[in-house]
Amino acid sequence: MPSLGKLYRPFCDHVVRDNQAQQIQDAVSNVEKHFGLLCQLLAAYIRKTARLRDKADSLVKEISIYADTETPNLKRGLKSFAVELANIQDYRTAQVERLEAKVLEPLKSYGTIVKLKRDDIKAALLAWSRESKQMAQLEKTRQRNPSDRHIISQVGSSLEVS
Repeated sequence: MPSLGKLYRPFCDHVVRDNQAQQIQDAVSNVEKHFGLLCQLLAAYIRKTARLRDKADSLVKEISIYADTETPNLKRGLKSFAVELANIQDYRTAQVERLEAKVLEPLKSYGTIVKLKRDDIKAALLAWSRESKQMAQLEKTRQRNPSDRHIISQVGSSLEVS
């Protein structure tokens, strides 16, 4: 007589496997949701920083034009101020370029990775489903024809192949 543990093992394995699959799917969905939002917000931040840089460049240009119309002392002070403001904007340009290259691009690549992982999970779930259906078929075959070893071995070998 089979033990109770062996009778309920496929059911327990199936429940554990379903719980694990659900946890994995939830984790992938969570990453997908939050990384997408992070990418959007970071891209918006980079665009606004670039616009701020562009506005400051316009300001530098206007200060230089105004300085040309003023007295020598004021002109020298305004030109110096424009040069320093332009230097700050050079740092802002570097900031934008680094954010795009070192932060945004790697975050974007996670989108592809998440899609591939989601496909992997679907494939694994289909395989698990197929396997549990074949296990159920094997069990039914064993219950219907317990003495027909040939049919049971055929169903068992098809299960092992898949």
